[in-house]
Amino acid sequence: MEKRILLVEDEEHLIDVIKLNLELEQYIVKVAEDGKQAIDLWQSQRFDLILLDVMLPNVDGLTVCETIRLKDNEIPILILSAKGSSTDRIQGLKAGADDYLLKPFNLEELLLRISILIKKGEKIRQTRPEMSDRFIFGDNNIDFSTYIFNGINQTGQLTGRETQLLKLLIERKNEVVSRDTILELIWGVDVYPSTRTIDNYLLNFRKYFEKDPKSPVYFHSVRGIGYKFVLK
Repeated sequence: MEKRILLVEDEEHLIDVIKLNLELEQYIVKVAEDGKQAIDLWQSQRFDLILLDVMLPNVDGLTVCETIRLKDNEIPILILSAKGSSTDRIQGLKAGADDYLLKPFNLEELLLRISILIKKGEKIRQTRPEMSDRFIFGDNNIDFSTYIFNGINQTGQLTGRETQLLKLLIERKNEVVSRDTILELIWGVDVYPSTRTIDNYLLNFRKYFEKDPKSPVYFHSVRGIGYKFVLK
């Protein structure tokens, strides 16, 4: 099967050079010139690897990376960036990137890293055991593939947005997730509901999953900052 790469870059000369050389290596290349377009393409098409710039119009590369990682932990992501400090690299890896290459880069090195990452991704997919998306905490369990939950107080099916928010909080357990982060990752760049909307989602989670919704164990609001899922 032909390998497909999503190139996310806004510098035209780099797009031309990288795309040409990838196509010479028999890769199929799709180009996104801003972060929003990158997310849209990733959601609508299959890719074997993402080449991702950090400084992008509309949505920055780190946010794109975090957004993808909410739903896909396996697709290799290689960040290409002119920002080369150790802090920048750490931020990129924390956002979910598998590798980080500094601009300007050696083209042969780029192609080698791409080949290695794609092979690694294939091995992960081939060797992973069959497993569900089920998450259990306390007397509650959720299946993220079906959105069905069995809560201590209620059984039902989460909405798509409830599922996204719940997964984000769980993946960052014991960390405060800011309101701005939630609004940008879950609602996107075009729609910004009031923070009261997020409060209502948290109230629902407490009704579903907390033994005493008025004294939550798992789902906490941090005044003026954001929200936290606590699991000891």
